[in-house]
Amino acid sequence: MKLSFSFNMPPLWRECLSSAFRTALACIIVGCVTLYGPPSIATLIAFPALSYVTAILIIINDATLGDTLRGCWLALYATIQSIGPAMLSLWVIGPNRFSKVTVALAVALAAFVVVLPSAESTHLMAKRISLVQIIVVYVIAYANGVHTDPIMHPTRLAASSALGVVACVLALLLPYPRLASYQVNKRYKQLINNIQKRLKLVVKVICEKDKASALRLISRAKYLATMQTKLLSTIMRYQDGMRWERLPIKIFRSHCMNTMERLQEVDTNLRGMELALSCSNSFPINTLDEELEHGLNGLEEHISLTIKHAKQSLIGDTLTVPESNAKSITHFLQSLHTIPTNYQELPIFFFLFCANFLHKKSLTEVPTCSQDMPNKKNGNSPEGKEKWANWATKLRSKNLMAAIKFSLSLGLAVFMGLLYSKDNGYWSGLAVAVSYVPGREATFRSANIKANGTMLGSVYGVLGCFVFERFLSIRFLSLLPWFIFTSFLRRSRMYGTAGGISAVVGAILILGRTNIGPPSEFAITRVTETFIGLSCSLFVDLIFMPKRASTCAKMELSRCLASLAHSIGSFTLLDAKTDSEDNNQRRLKMQVNELRKFVVEAEMEPNFWFRPFHNACYNKLLASLSRLVDLLRFGEHALKFLQQEFQKGETCGNEDMNMLQGELGHVKKLICCSLKSFEEICRMKSIRHVEKELEKKTITSDLEAGESTEGNANACMVSGLGEDGIGEIMESFLQRARSAVDNLYGDEGEKELKSQVVLSLSALGFCLSGCIQGTLEIEEAIKELVQWENPSSEINLCEISCKLRALNK
Repeated sequence: MKLSFSFNMPPLWRECLSSAFRTALACIIVGCVTLYGPPSIATLIAFPALSYVTAILIIINDATLGDTLRGCWLALYATIQSIGPAMLSLWVIGPNRFSKVTVALAVALAAFVVVLPSAESTHLMAKRISLVQIIVVYVIAYANGVHTDPIMHPTRLAASSALGVVACVLALLLPYPRLASYQVNKRYKQLINNIQKRLKLVVKVICEKDKASALRLISRAKYLATMQTKLLSTIMRYQDGMRWERLPIKIFRSHCMNTMERLQEVDTNLRGMELALSCSNSFPINTLDEELEHGLNGLEEHISLTIKHAKQSLIGDTLTVPESNAKSITHFLQSLHTIPTNYQELPIFFFLFCANFLHKKSLTEVPTCSQDMPNKKNGNSPEGKEKWANWATKLRSKNLMAAIKFSLSLGLAVFMGLLYSKDNGYWSGLAVAVSYVPGREATFRSANIKANGTMLGSVYGVLGCFVFERFLSIRFLSLLPWFIFTSFLRRSRMYGTAGGISAVVGAILILGRTNIGPPSEFAITRVTETFIGLSCSLFVDLIFMPKRASTCAKMELSRCLASLAHSIGSFTLLDAKTDSEDNNQRRLKMQVNELRKFVVEAEMEPNFWFRPFHNACYNKLLASLSRLVDLLRFGEHALKFLQQEFQKGETCGNEDMNMLQGELGHVKKLICCSLKSFEEICRMKSIRHVEKELEKKTITSDLEAGESTEGNANACMVSGLGEDGIGEIMESFLQRARSAVDNLYGDEGEKELKSQVVLSLSALGFCLSGCIQGTLEIEEAIKELVQWENPSSEINLCEISCKLRALNK
């Protein structure tokens, strides 16, 4: 029964127990060396608190052996960065000349130098370790005064950090190594199984005859998609550690990168197939005949077989895939030689387009290293030149202000902490440095969870010292259940990583040390210092970041709408897409991700006297924008093929093609006009402010004429057309596409090419239809958001758009 329980233990429990055991083992190693080691070592390791903090920073986040080896290098880099200048300053200035002000200034300046480099050049862990060392070396030197040795004091501090690093390495090696490569291989196999199940489900759904059964299968596919996203993120998280466990062979790195890119491509196509299923109104699907159903099953079997062979190949080995005739597998698609006239029949065509694209992008080819990693380190490449050209601008605008803000908060925290307690003043700075993150964060929530975590850990530590006062070894063992508890705590939405680290540090610094005085007094002092440090950080954040996350979210939403309109406006059938248009879609995806971060932060910040954040509305907008990003990606794939095909011969000048391009332009104009109106509405402060500005311009006559202008704005908005008008526009586009394809590809020998053009044009039509539907969803959400911000006004987006245009004339 015990063996059965251990094997059937939920994965979350296994991960938490493993993390707790490794963390406890590292802390026990530090404790045994500092408490039971020979006097010579005890003298050298003069700061056991720093050893514990360094060990926890390296090992706390489910570290593997590769992560720890990387942590060794980062700790060495951080020590050189902090201890070297500290030795020089202590030797030149002299510890006896330090005061509270000079110590705070020294800490602030050193922290500025550490934080200034970007995240790409200096790892976050190295910055945290370096900041911790800076605080300890200067504050302890000031506390000890003339008794501080300018050389040995920093040396003992470096030795204390080294002990924490060595303890982490031993903890990851005993009783057996926890390898990042094993974790990646394990998740990789789970990911392959997930893809196979998901692929079978979507094919089964499209062939399903019963609607209730189809909806049930779609629900299962969505659950698998959620699990697949988690597995992909876990694999990416462990890949950095895996590079430190194996030889940095270029071929291996190339292969690993290639495999992950292809798996992400598979995930994207599966999302497209699921999107097509969610847009299907009825089951069974009338367009799907027996030949198509049989062909889909054969295609699914081939792709599953290909993925199965990829599963059998461990990462780092050469992929072996079965030989197959691609034309015979996709031969069933040649029966699709007519574009549907009803746009409600497009989902099945889009499903087949994604299935065909998935077959082409399956794991059948491994490109060479030069294809995977082009000119990454070449400073003469265009990317390198652009990077160096924009370096100064980025430094001024982003990194510089973030470094100034953090250095001021850390210096102020150290100064206020020293005012309260000279001997324990460094705890106020450590509360800020241990959980340092670049960029914005939910300031009030972060301070709250850090304070709560410190309080929880300190209370547990005091209780442990009270119960096991005379049994030091048992006090160490009492840390194990606390590490298990904090492992769950770190994975919770309430506390997160910052709260979990604070709770671990709060307990280990009391239970893992001696000669700290009465534990209750030490806990009270440390909690007070932590409160001082967090208050200083909060104060500086409010000065440097006066904009609330809700305000930033609204501004980012307007930027997303502008990029979305530009991306849709760049759709064309007759001209090749430029790199700038492709970059615009990548920028749109980055902006949507940035919007998501602001929404998460805004959900966590307190309301105070401000209007509550409408998170439900923003989540609707995020869902619509994310779906549109996927649609634009598929639309881009379809357009690339169509552009290459229509550029051949005299197709480009054909009258049918020009009229089809006109239909596409009409749909684009309809969508982009609405999106630009929404962008302007998102940028306005309030309806009352707009009306006051209009009154100042005294353009009453223009506003009266605006009632006629309202009809024009209403015609430009998607919702103003109604369902019938939208259907007529899309069916007109499909009818024009059908006429153009029939006139261009009438020969029997062009059936294969004609079917590919039909699939691509149908997929483009589906993407345009989805963009219209997404624009309608965005309009409803924008209307709800404006009503939330202006509760006393009656909201009409067309009227607001007319007023804004009149104001901007």
